Amino acid sequence: MDESLVRAPAQLTAQHRRPFRDEALAALTRLEGATGGRLVIDLSDTVRVDSAGLGTLVVLQLRAAEHRHAVVLRGTCEEVRLLLLMTRLDDRFEIEPHP
Repeated sequence: MDESLVRAPAQLTAQHRRPFRDEALAALTRLEGATGGRLVIDLSDTVRVDSAGLGTLVVLQLRAAEHRHAVVLRGTCEEVRLLLLMTRLDDRFEIEPHP
């Protein structure tokens, strides 16, 4: 199974989302042609996600799903896990603990 890793910034907010989104979309492009690829987003250093950051994660998940790839959120802090649960988005992602 092919895997592409992207590190999220410490704050995944409106101010910081664009470079992260561009990097993640490039990582998805590298998975083209693979079946069942995984875009792994390392959130172990991320302490804050606002609505814009959450929207970015959803856009990435939708793009990945178009090519039958999964999006894995690795190392999510409790705050981010709670945000995903409260917005009912937790089932869109594979959530992995810190390695």
